[in-house]
Amino acid sequence: MEVCRCLRLGAVILLLQALSCTVSEHSSCAPGFDSDLYIFEVDRVHLHIGRRLGKVVFNDCMGRTRILFDSADKRFKVDTDGTVKLKRQVTLHDGHKRFAVHAWDSQGKKHTVDVRLELVQPHHHHEHQVDLPKPAATEAVSTVPVLLFPKSSGGLKRRKRDWIIPDIRIAENTRGPFPEGLVQIKTSHAKEVTIIYSITGAGADQEPKGLFTINSRSGQLFITKPLDREYKASYLLFAHAVIDGGGVAEEPMELNVIVIDQNDNKPLFKQNPFLGSVAEASKPGTEFMDIVATDADEPGNANSDIRYEILSQDPQQPSAGMFSINPVTGKLMVNSAGLDKEKYPKYTLEIQAADMEGKGLTAQCKAIITITDSNDHAPQFEQPQYTVSVPENKVGELVVKMPVTDGDDPNTEAWAAKFKIISGDTGGMFSIETDMSKQAGIIKTAKPLDFEAVNKYTLVVAVENEIPFAIPLPTATAQVVVNVEDVNEAPIFNPVEKRISTREDDPVGTRLVLYSATDPDTARKQTVTYRVGDDQAGWLNVDSASGVITVKRRMDRESVFVKDGQYKAVILAMDNDDVVPATGTGTLMITLEDVNDNAPEIVDGNVFMCNMDTIPVLLRVTDKDSEENGAPFRVKLSEESANDWIAIMNDTGTSIILTLRTTLKQGKYSVNLSVSDRHGFSEIRTVEADVCACKGDYKNCQTKGGIIEAGSSLPFILGAVGALILLLLLVLLLLMYMRKKKSGKKELLLPEEDIRGNLYCYDEEGGGEDDMDYDLSVLHRGLDNRPDVFRNDVIPTFMPAPQYQYRPRPANPEDIGNYIDDNLKAADNDPTAPPYDCLLVFDTEGAGSEAGTLSSLNSSSSADDQDYDCLNAWGPRFKKLADMYGGGEDE
Repeated sequence: MEVCRCLRLGAVILLLQALSCTVSEHSSCAPGFDSDLYIFEVDRVHLHIGRRLGKVVFNDCMGRTRILFDSADKRFKVDTDGTVKLKRQVTLHDGHKRFAVHAWDSQGKKHTVDVRLELVQPHHHHEHQVDLPKPAATEAVSTVPVLLFPKSSGGLKRRKRDWIIPDIRIAENTRGPFPEGLVQIKTSHAKEVTIIYSITGAGADQEPKGLFTINSRSGQLFITKPLDREYKASYLLFAHAVIDGGGVAEEPMELNVIVIDQNDNKPLFKQNPFLGSVAEASKPGTEFMDIVATDADEPGNANSDIRYEILSQDPQQPSAGMFSINPVTGKLMVNSAGLDKEKYPKYTLEIQAADMEGKGLTAQCKAIITITDSNDHAPQFEQPQYTVSVPENKVGELVVKMPVTDGDDPNTEAWAAKFKIISGDTGGMFSIETDMSKQAGIIKTAKPLDFEAVNKYTLVVAVENEIPFAIPLPTATAQVVVNVEDVNEAPIFNPVEKRISTREDDPVGTRLVLYSATDPDTARKQTVTYRVGDDQAGWLNVDSASGVITVKRRMDRESVFVKDGQYKAVILAMDNDDVVPATGTGTLMITLEDVNDNAPEIVDGNVFMCNMDTIPVLLRVTDKDSEENGAPFRVKLSEESANDWIAIMNDTGTSIILTLRTTLKQGKYSVNLSVSDRHGFSEIRTVEADVCACKGDYKNCQTKGGIIEAGSSLPFILGAVGALILLLLLVLLLLMYMRKKKSGKKELLLPEEDIRGNLYCYDEEGGGEDDMDYDLSVLHRGLDNRPDVFRNDVIPTFMPAPQYQYRPRPANPEDIGNYIDDNLKAADNDPTAPPYDCLLVFDTEGAGSEAGTLSSLNSSSSADDQDYDCLNAWGPRFKKLADMYGGGEDE
């Protein structure tokens, strides 16, 4: 018994120890893969669907046997037990393939491990191998892998593509401690010589420098700080191994460092808020706007896989779920019917975007949705029936304006109305259009209405919107009764233009035609009368009662009023309406048949020719009659002209060839010719012939005055010669006048260099008192005819005397300039002082003249009586006077 009790106690103690160990193990467990790298070997390049490659092991510390795995390469799938299989065919072009497998622990944290497929080729395994330790499919490799430089077979043989150094993968945002070891670089020569290791490339000796370092002796590769995939996703390094003391031990080895993405970026909306609109009549499922967010994490990774969700809706009427969103695409759509713009014109949604397929980092934004109007109200006529009256015979006449109302938003297509006549207008007599306001229909006459044909129309008009109704709605209609008003219409000729044919020589009083009109106003008992409206030649007469047209004066086909053998006249027909008589018009076109009543005429009435070796002259002949009464023509000379002239017709019979029969003296001759048409109707025509004493062409004609060209005459030559002689005489007289002026030039009163325009010298003198026989009133004729203009040759007697005061003459001669200026300003400022410098009247001295003599200027017997030297002190203007009266000599 005692032995049994001891055994039982020992068993309990062992059980407690086992439980204690189990609890201890669980408390120190860290979820994760049991290896940092899984290498699966395959024996063929082409891998088919469904092939099992290997198995990865994940421990979540909860004892679960089924784990959710995900492959970064979608050609592979991982079962819940960790078995890696092919979903699609894969070809190992480079002899290997590397991809990542993700797993999530019970806390939702993602774990990642690399899986490498390697092609095994037995007949090449001894060449160019990479000495990587290759554990079994489920055997874990060391924490820091060892990378060996590939073996060289000597010579210049290229290294095979099959042997590529695997990528070094490291997660971004690692917390260290730093420096953190990545791999160890080794060479097989390290056992024989001392090797110095180094690295180059981006992150080593290139920017960002110092991110990767290597222990030069051990070949241990370190990272010095956390990486950021969004800054740089990979780094290409080159590992170098040289012999200490000199010499290259290995060729550079390429190292590709891949930064593994971590979910360190939350989604970012492209805008906030999003603005959109949707029609109130939209059906459930109608997509109307997109919500777009982006994630800076690695594309194609769960870290950037965004899902959308609506968190709230404001207002929540008529229900809380009026809208929904596609969680993958972010498209907003109508979820429930019942949107009503008039009640709830706007909604605000709060939308969340989360990465990790909706389980990771989140971001929120707002979407403001405006409910737009739909055509859910039919337009309605303001009144259902209209009765109007419209006069007949008018096109475009306003019939009625039909306003409507619409409950939709103004100035939208759902509010704008359009109209259509749906019945009662089989003849298309009316048109309908929408007015500028889009809320009224306007009916007008499209064709003339006829009271006698139809005196009443009943139209049915329908109204719709410019866009279809959003929901089934009845179409509104209205009835329009149109009463046609009778209007006095003008009589109508039948036909409106009547054509007849008659001879142009019809006697006066000949009946031509009956041209009558009918009155369309059959309900009115009216009488129609006729008269001629337009008869330019005055040839016609019309009977006022019957409309019979007769010849009033003899007609002439060759008249200027006849065009192309036709004469146009307008006939009027008038009714006898008591209020407003109406007048209708008809056009009568008369084709006048030609009568041979015009003899041929010679166009060229004047000819010129020489009397020797005469060149015949061609005379054109025309006939006003028609061709039937025209050419060919015949010609015959009169008896007195036949002795000296020859006249024959040309081959066509349309022109006369005229030439001399005998040699005539130079002069003018009248040649009488009888020209007849084809029917023998003729008339004597006279041609004036100018014969010159010359040979051949008339251009050779010469007279005493020289060569006379055709068409010139003696009076013209004489006139030209006279004009030339007159011109020569005028030139001669002008030369004589200039010569006389040059020889009679006198000394000017002022020096020649003093050029002024207010001093003129006249060289001619009058004839004294005997030369007074002229009338100065001629100079005043223009002023006498305009009494409102003052004469300025005499002092006005009806105006007050000048108001200004003359300044006394200065005693000092040097003040003479100021004296003149002061008196001039005083006169200019006096409004009563007219200008007396425009027209001057000069009288001549002589016996009995009222003018004083100028001899008083030299009345003294001696020049010594007066001293004129003071004039020299007055300036250069008085120097000439001082020389003249002071006895000085001219310079």
